[in-house]
Amino acid sequence: MTQSRREGRDGKQPLVLRVGREEVVIRRRYEALSIGNDLLIGLWFAIGSILFFSPATTRAGTWLFLIGSVQLLIRPAIRLTRHLHLQRVGDAARGGFAGSGQDF
Repeated sequence: MTQSRREGRDGKQPLVLRVGREEVVIRRRYEALSIGNDLLIGLWFAIGSILFFSPATTRAGTWLFLIGSVQLLIRPAIRLTRHLHLQRVGDAARGGFAGSGQDF
């Protein structure tokens, strides 16, 4: 897997990951990071719930619930990082906030 950058239509450089002849282009990184985090949270809680059906796997289920809970704490950190990044890079020259109105 290789990584490169190329100019997007909006003037920002997306992250491009090459896997063989295929490319994965990530244009809105914070949104992608937030979606990935949410998917993992759901996965940990779903698997943890299944593991609670058997007393032998309850401890593993508890650990997955703990991991999911920690990832819930990561969500506001992603949003804060996005806001700080947009403030610093996107609109600092104009003295305003360059948010899209969406929080991820």
